Amino acid sequence: MILSDKRILEEIEKGTIIIEPFKREYLGTNSYDVHLGKHLATYKDRVLDAKLHNEIIGFEIPKEGFILQPNTLYLGVTMEYTETHKHVPFLEGKSSTGRLGIDIHATAGKGDVGFCNTWTLEISCAQPVKIYAGMPIGQLIYFVVEGDIETMYNSKSNAKYNNPTTRPVESMMWKNKF
Repeated sequence: MILSDKRILEEIEKGTIIIEPFKREYLGTNSYDVHLGKHLATYKDRVLDAKLHNEIIGFEIPKEGFILQPNTLYLGVTMEYTETHKHVPFLEGKSSTGRLGIDIHATAGKGDVGFCNTWTLEISCAQPVKIYAGMPIGQLIYFVVEGDIETMYNSKSNAKYNNPTTRPVESMMWKNKF
């Protein structure tokens, strides 16, 4: 079950959903719009290795915008910091973003109960497109969880993306044992 706008507001009031900054105008019928932060990053190397720590090069989006290029993976970040203590958050692209040929996540659209951070975006595009810091980039949808949770994400010792940040975070796949 997806939370409605009224239910999202109730959960914010209870403190089980936190969105900072929160602006009522960005609350949709059953989602909340998030915006592109000013920081982007690309990987230093063109060939990535899942067993190695692949370094990223970060930069700020200029006020006049930045042109994304096809065949390049950009890591972006939401302006909004979120906490979800009772529901499963999903990040999806906005239809207006998709209609510009922009994908905001390759596979990582689902958060975990207990996720407390900004969202790193895995941005790619179908053709060159100019983007701007602060533009609407996606929407958060909240799902109800059935059953009790044994360990929240923010209390897992092996959680790789727990350090609060306002910058994109590179893959931590290299921390896995395989």
